[in-house]
Amino acid sequence: MIPNSSEINLLIPSSKLPLYAKKVLVTAPRNYACRLLEEIIKKGGLPILMSTIETCFLSDYTDLDITLQKLDKFNWIIFTSRNGIIAFFQRLHELNIPHSALHNCQLCALGKDTESLLSLCGRVDLIPEEPSPAGIVAELSKIPNIHYQTVLVPTPEVVGLPEPNIIPNLINDLHKLGMQVTRLSTYMTQCIDKNIYAVELNLIRQGMIDIIAFSSTAEVESFIRMFDSRSDYENSIIACFGPYTATNVQDLGLNVSIVSNDYSSFAGFTAAMADFLLRAC
Repeated sequence: MIPNSSEINLLIPSSKLPLYAKKVLVTAPRNYACRLLEEIIKKGGLPILMSTIETCFLSDYTDLDITLQKLDKFNWIIFTSRNGIIAFFQRLHELNIPHSALHNCQLCALGKDTESLLSLCGRVDLIPEEPSPAGIVAELSKIPNIHYQTVLVPTPEVVGLPEPNIIPNLINDLHKLGMQVTRLSTYMTQCIDKNIYAVELNLIRQGMIDIIAFSSTAEVESFIRMFDSRSDYENSIIACFGPYTATNVQDLGLNVSIVSNDYSSFAGFTAAMADFLLRAC
């Protein structure tokens, strides 16, 4: 058997890898930051974890539980994140609701999130070519009589931060298709206390961080609140996971240098970082 590329990569000297010695700050929540950290390490980078937000279970399940008892009323369930998938099926399990309750529903997920959906329920009915909410809408718009159909959208409850426009825009676009939309909070997104990050914040202020990697708008919103001045982080290169996050980051006043065109996985994100550094040489 021939070793795969990941195994071969482990034997390449670090100094030959594209992110060699680059300190990359990762602001993603800990429950999926590990996947980005791994990709940075594979390319020779030195990842520093500073999750600016965390995603966790709801404190009140009332609305979620009521809706989960009536899943047969929905034609579609659209998952926009791995967290939403995990929280949704965990609550189904806790309520002893069988997966057969989803028999009337077409299930949609994005990019690598489909792996989680497949592992939990064994099927995915729609995987948009473009792994984004806009990609979802584009695919649904091709379906005859979509305007007659009902859709459930599991979303985060955002606490302590302005809600990014990604989900509201999706809900609005689904309404424009004529669909009957039910938005349902299935998990919570909240900011993290900056006081636990004294070391990391000082590294940023001292210009010791080469790249700051943002994978969502909420991460950026919380990140900005951790500083008194934007000059504190202006010496770092800003990288964004996909054009939608990049647009929102620019709207918040940050200069974005790296945008991953392949945003179906974090491998595409680190490839974009590597390409940028190669061009900068």
